[in-house]
Amino acid sequence: MTGTTPGTPSLLRVMNDRAALDLLLEHGPLSRTRIGRLTGLSKPTASQLLARLEAAGLVVASGTAGGRPGPNAQLYGVNPRAAHVAGLDVTPSGIVAAVADLTGEVIGSHELPYAEGTGAVDRVTRALGGAVEQAGLRRCDIHRVVIATPGSFDPRTGALRYADHLPGWHSPTLLEELAAALPMPVGYENDVNLAAVAEQRLGAARGHGDFVLLWNEEGLGAALVLGGRLHRGWTGGAGEVGFLPVPGHPLVRQVTRVNSGGYQELAGVQVVPGMAAALGIGAPPGPSSGPAATPVAAAVSLLAEAAEHPEGANLLLLQRYATALATGIASLVAVLDPEIVVLSGAVTAAGGDVLRELVEAELADLAPSRPRLVSGTVCDRPVLRGALESALAATRDEVFDTSRR
Repeated sequence: MTGTTPGTPSLLRVMNDRAALDLLLEHGPLSRTRIGRLTGLSKPTASQLLARLEAAGLVVASGTAGGRPGPNAQLYGVNPRAAHVAGLDVTPSGIVAAVADLTGEVIGSHELPYAEGTGAVDRVTRALGGAVEQAGLRRCDIHRVVIATPGSFDPRTGALRYADHLPGWHSPTLLEELAAALPMPVGYENDVNLAAVAEQRLGAARGHGDFVLLWNEEGLGAALVLGGRLHRGWTGGAGEVGFLPVPGHPLVRQVTRVNSGGYQELAGVQVVPGMAAALGIGAPPGPSSGPAATPVAAAVSLLAEAAEHPEGANLLLLQRYATALATGIASLVAVLDPEIVVLSGAVTAAGGDVLRELVEAELADLAPSRPRLVSGTVCDRPVLRGALESALAATRDEVFDTSRR
């Protein structure tokens, strides 16, 4: 921190400023008196603090609080226009981009389907440009972008690993090309890790420093949060549990070449229709059962129907799938001993509380410790929300550092 010495009045001012800004983000607009009570500052000191933050453009007056005798109290909130960030969720089918203001409110978004013959850099700039335009901004107004992809970029080589199914993202110069095309700092993170960021900041994992998030959609993946921080591993491959060898299923050799592994073959989305068929369960009628149905849509439909009517063959389907899921989770629990396990992604969400409780019961028999299993609560594009939260965290640290002003 520049311009301050530990214990000096200037350092205390900076600490008080940040505490007040964090409270405004958490609670929304507050009065001067309320800020003073929450921070422990006197009313004159709170007034000086707010005047300082208002002059810096970080706080704005945002109405009054009524309902009490006497004059209405002026409310103050974080200035949403003080900074803007963007997040991009990159999948094999396309890119979804969103722009948020400093309070975290999404003010623009754009979805760009995958198109043959276009490069990754072009798709990123077009998706970002569409979201920025909808937000009524310019690209130079964006302070930071975080891009979510399957797999991860190797910090030693810059190559994207564990994501052979993502077209156009494996050029050895891709990161340099993106940096040259975008006028703001750009961060890259694994998509499942960002789903965990969203749950940690806004959802089921708030207040938990050690947890595992199991993501279940097109593939099985995990995010590992230890001591409050994401654990990425030496090459960024921590949590690639789809490759995990599991008992009761043949070993798959050279898994990185065939992009498959034991746990994915045991409990991945593609096994649900086969389990259902073995029990005499056909796909429920509807769009998810037609010839163009995706594996995710088919599995979601089958599990949702089973969870709605958990009896007979439906209950057996949920039990068998719960055993498959718990088999891989047990390995993670035995090694990491997390406080909670968050089940996220469309496939496990379709099974609802019934599937979650069955997995938890199976895990109690398979693992030495018994973490609580919870369902993810960030249901609206958790990967994209995590990208925005990651960008916001870094941007707020920069913008809220009043010692530099």
